[in-house]
Amino acid sequence: MISIPTHELNDGRTIPALGLGTWPMDDAQAERAVVDALELGYRLFDTATNYRNETGVGRGVAAGDIPREEIVVTTKLPGRHHGYEETLASFEESRARLGLDYVDLYLIHWPLPRVGKYVDSWRAMIKLREEGLVRSIGVSNFTADHIELIEERTGVLPAVNQIELHPLFPQDDLRAFHERKGIRTESWSPLGRGRQLLDDPVIVTVSKAFGVTPAQVVLRWHTQLGAIPIPKSASPERQGENLDVFGFELGPAQMSAIADHPHRRLGGDPEVHEEF
Repeated sequence: MISIPTHELNDGRTIPALGLGTWPMDDAQAERAVVDALELGYRLFDTATNYRNETGVGRGVAAGDIPREEIVVTTKLPGRHHGYEETLASFEESRARLGLDYVDLYLIHWPLPRVGKYVDSWRAMIKLREEGLVRSIGVSNFTADHIELIEERTGVLPAVNQIELHPLFPQDDLRAFHERKGIRTESWSPLGRGRQLLDDPVIVTVSKAFGVTPAQVVLRWHTQLGAIPIPKSASPERQGENLDVFGFELGPAQMSAIADHPHRRLGGDPEVHEEF
């Protein structure tokens, strides 16, 4: 079983340096994936109301013999539930589906600036943390401006911002902002989408030099940036490969070359994207 390093969050809690994503698994797939991943050494699991697999993730956590306090379960608030009371109610629905007494990390999935309620949701999440129902609170897909607004209105910064991050879109400016604010960066779609990134000649060359897979090179790139990648895989073999990225180190030139692409988003723009 692989031992995973951890990072300290700005609230004093810790989070593993790599986790398992579960979108777009269904409940049965998510349960099996979590059970397999726990055996391999994973301790961080990512789900969301809109993934429709919280029940499966919770069952997977319950089925293992790993102490609950060693596991970090993340779920996310959907856009249709933005607002103070709506957030409190949505969280209870998520907690019930997960079958957990508490959630380790609760995120606002998208800011939905047109709706204009994410500050109200953030206030509700602060309350949930104060009540001990959530250990850490954070956001997903927030820009620096969105984060500065919730800090201005509440005085509380997120522990985590989960963002689209991969060598095709390294988000240098936003990561630097996180560093200044003490916010931990999590990477969704850490391997990009499709084969384009993993077939990149630079990444393939680096993988051959270390005797690892292209995916392992990209995930190692994330961990050396200090970001937390959450690759999705239902295959125990692939899960094991994705986790086994702490035994080699990329050099500065390799780190730079891996992200030497025209940068572009593959997912939604937080300023306009709406996911209800």
